Amino acid sequence: MASASVRAALIGVVAALLLVGVVSHTPLRHCVQVAPGIAVLGLQHFRREAARFAALAIFVFWLSMMVLIWLFLLGIARVVTGHFTPVEIALTIVIGLASAIGIVAATRADGTSRWPARIAAFVAGAACQVGATWLSIQPMLANR
Repeated sequence: MASASVRAALIGVVAALLLVGVVSHTPLRHCVQVAPGIAVLGLQHFRREAARFAALAIFVFWLSMMVLIWLFLLGIARVVTGHFTPVEIALTIVIGLASAIGIVAATRADGTSRWPARIAAFVAGAACQVGATWLSIQPMLANR
């Protein structure tokens, strides 16, 4: 059950991010950003327990990004800035909710892997997501 919930939450995050790409006319940028999530979905398809912890890192990353966007929209912080259309704002809520659900599902699931393997999968997932996001804001992709 938890595995299905993690998968559904990850699909929700990926789909909403791709929709943001369509709405903001930056589909290539958002395709790069969702690549780690798609890779983790592939791992999960092969029943790799490490996928849950890599997904957890992706959920934490995107929930953090959504919180920073909401803080900007509320005029509280300017860590993330920009212009957000009503559709993009609605999609931040979808991404935030899917991420929160994914975090709960990933942390509640039972597993047999040891903590070093779990931590390694989390760090790998986080590194891939941070790297993909960094790559997506480089000039060659920033407005594509």
